[in-house]
Amino acid sequence: MPSVPSHSSSRLAKGPAMDCRAPAQAGQGCGELRHSHRGRSRAGGAGRSAAARAAAALPCGRARRGRAGARTARQARAEPPSGAGLPAELGRRCWMALRCERLPQEPAGPESSSCDSLLAETEESLVSRDTGGDPPAPFLDGQQYYEQGLYKEALKQFQKIKNTDFQAMYQLGVMYYEGLGTKKDPERGVEYMNKILNSDSPEARHLKFAAAYNLGRAYYEGCGVKHSAEEAERLWLNAADAGNPKASVKAQSTLGMFYSMPIQEDLKKAFFWHSEACNNGSLESQGALGVMYLHGQGTHKNTKAALEHLRKAAELGNIYAQGHLVEYYYTRKFYSKAAALAKRATENDDITMLAKTTDCHPTYVAQGAAIAAFYLARCLQLGRGTEEDQHASNKYYSKACHLHSAVASHLELAANLGRI
Repeated sequence: MPSVPSHSSSRLAKGPAMDCRAPAQAGQGCGELRHSHRGRSRAGGAGRSAAARAAAALPCGRARRGRAGARTARQARAEPPSGAGLPAELGRRCWMALRCERLPQEPAGPESSSCDSLLAETEESLVSRDTGGDPPAPFLDGQQYYEQGLYKEALKQFQKIKNTDFQAMYQLGVMYYEGLGTKKDPERGVEYMNKILNSDSPEARHLKFAAAYNLGRAYYEGCGVKHSAEEAERLWLNAADAGNPKASVKAQSTLGMFYSMPIQEDLKKAFFWHSEACNNGSLESQGALGVMYLHGQGTHKNTKAALEHLRKAAELGNIYAQGHLVEYYYTRKFYSKAAALAKRATENDDITMLAKTTDCHPTYVAQGAAIAAFYLARCLQLGRGTEEDQHASNKYYSKACHLHSAVASHLELAANLGRI
């Protein structure tokens, strides 16, 4: 499986609350960026946190609920850490859909104009192999079509051997769940994953962790099966296999996010699972660990360890880590470092692409970019670490507000629950 839940309604989303109301003066952008982690903001608002004030000012398109109402709604149905509140193109389907973890990742679909040429090239390659004396290999043929984005052809190949090849069954589960080359049929996708998970065949063994992880996501999303956070947790624990590096690293990272959400909150467990996932190569968990060390969440506060994780994650393209590093540098008056890193973190506006590239949740990619854009705007406005440029400053303030609105529902919920 691939991209997984990142932290969405989690306490790891320690991104600052941005007041995106109209600035008091020209050039002031979105106003100050305030923190109010556990306590209340003293900057005004009669006991209301900065996050709550920011949420009130942001056009979330939803009526704000009181704390008790929010808690009741959460108890009635624990919301998955989805893309709720994000723009349509960043909705939960962009990361909750079943994908392949053990098998090659789903490639970007080809342009329709090149589909015929790709099909011809793929068929020529397959014919060339067959005439060279290689035995027929329906799964490899199907996988080659799949990697080229020729899903209808891939589907035909996988269907030929679905009863004898578990890898083909797995890919069919992915394709039916996502509607690749066929009409979406999430129930059928779940059925195939269950067959793999419950099989006693040695040939299915290497796919069990991946199937369990995907089924956990299906249960958490409530797509193809009835929603159940408890069943999702059980399946993810199965897939994570006590931190086994050969198990599903995505399940390990997901558990870190799961246990850091307000409804499930157990930050020690969150820290444990992020540590396991990070040690097994999860870029997303490395950024999350940096934030946990920085704020002493689930572990002792350790600035040295925090910076080590944040810098490594930032170097590998984790925008969430980059945003928090920008904030760290700015608040400690390392303005040149803050401005330079902020420019890097905000140079690409394609949140969906960045999320897929780094295998990080789009909510947190957007949040990291929003933090970076805000501090870059401040640097440009005040000439700190870079040349003063009011026009560019206003542009980045606007960008910060736009990106911040994408995670407004998270901040609203956290504020209503008194989490930040």
